[in-house]
Amino acid sequence: MAGTITHPVRPEDEIPAEERPRTAIGRLLIGIGMPPSLAWGFIGLLIFMSGDGVESGYLSSYLVGTGLTEHDVALLFTIYGLSAAISAWLSGALSDLWGARRVMMTGLAIWVVFQVGFLAFALPSHSYPLMILFYGIRGFGYPLFAFGFLVWVVTSVHPRRLGSAVGWFWFCFTGGMPTLGSMFARAAIPWIGSIYTLWSALLLVLLGGAMALVGIREAHGNRHAPGAEKHPLRTLLASLSIAWTRPKVGLGCIVRAIDTSAEFGFLVCLPIYFMHDLHFSLSQWLLVLQAIFVSNVIWNLLFGILSDWLSWRGTVMIGGGIGSAVSTMLLYWCPTWFGPEHIMPTLFAGALYGMTLAAYVPLSALMPYLAPDDKPAAMSLLNLGAGASVWIGPAVVYLVEPSFGIFGVMVVYAAIYVLSAILTWFLTLEPDLQAELDRARRSRAPAVRPLPHASLAE
Repeated sequence: MAGTITHPVRPEDEIPAEERPRTAIGRLLIGIGMPPSLAWGFIGLLIFMSGDGVESGYLSSYLVGTGLTEHDVALLFTIYGLSAAISAWLSGALSDLWGARRVMMTGLAIWVVFQVGFLAFALPSHSYPLMILFYGIRGFGYPLFAFGFLVWVVTSVHPRRLGSAVGWFWFCFTGGMPTLGSMFARAAIPWIGSIYTLWSALLLVLLGGAMALVGIREAHGNRHAPGAEKHPLRTLLASLSIAWTRPKVGLGCIVRAIDTSAEFGFLVCLPIYFMHDLHFSLSQWLLVLQAIFVSNVIWNLLFGILSDWLSWRGTVMIGGGIGSAVSTMLLYWCPTWFGPEHIMPTLFAGALYGMTLAAYVPLSALMPYLAPDDKPAAMSLLNLGAGASVWIGPAVVYLVEPSFGIFGVMVVYAAIYVLSAILTWFLTLEPDLQAELDRARRSRAPAVRPLPHASLAE
């Protein structure tokens, strides 16, 4: 089986162009693990996600201040997350139908249009139904843009460098949302106020989207599956049926859903817990949030690079699953014990959580090789998990917090992280394919070339 889908690289002409840069800048980018042909996409993603992340540190608290209850805010974020989950799944399937570039363009347009509706109509009117409508539909925007680009990366980058490439993807993704986004908000809110800070996010999203879509010249993003437009429903369903035709891909989807579920739940409940219950200031809370995501950004890249040398699966299982369970509980106990007067232990706990969360990065490299003959479908399931985490996290808050408080919420998050470690144990590759990847890892030679797929790799 594996022998039919992998084979050694032939001479130099088989090595992808991104492995053979002709300029000094190209050689520098290759040296740090970034594909030169996609460099503008990574830069654009960073700026786009910075705009998307401007609201992440304070929107829930702001909405409570306008008269909504914490329960209302949790439901609003859960609906947003459901939209994001559907959109994330569609990003892979639609890349088969349209090509990744068009998927990214669609995501950018949705984000801009419904952000304007949310800010211009829903918030000024204090209409909760309009908030649900505009904010809920806006949830379709960023996953189409970001995960459409991730499909582009996975289907065009050589497996020798795939861990590093997805490390750069998550570096830029979390570098923007919420790291640079929350830093921007912290600086802008005292200067222009909360609402105009949200409006300014629109400019960042437009700038990042334009840079990526205009700057990327790599050809795979313009390609779609031959004949897919004749059978669009079949193409979409194939991205779901792979969950039972290849059960390990389904397990990987669950692991990915667990990965960032707590992160999105934290954005709903921790601002309120820190500022209303523990009496941290807004500035202190945003500083904790920055500690989490600055650490996460750095370790996203480091774990991506290190996993190319070590083990994709082992990094996710030990560093991600077990590590995040421990750091989640520390993120509860440190602020509860030490309070705002002694913030350093809380900053350490936040940085540790960001580090352990980053250990899930190699899952994006592992997943397509669980179904190497149908990578976009596998990526659709991975992205479905990523999108599902956006609503699972707030849903845990919605269901658990009224009865068991924040402590109960944190225990549930820690438990599902342990579950993800158990599930990752079963994410093994076919022996022949694993042997080829291990040989490439040991030699640092491109022993496995990108596996053909009718949609994007031909």
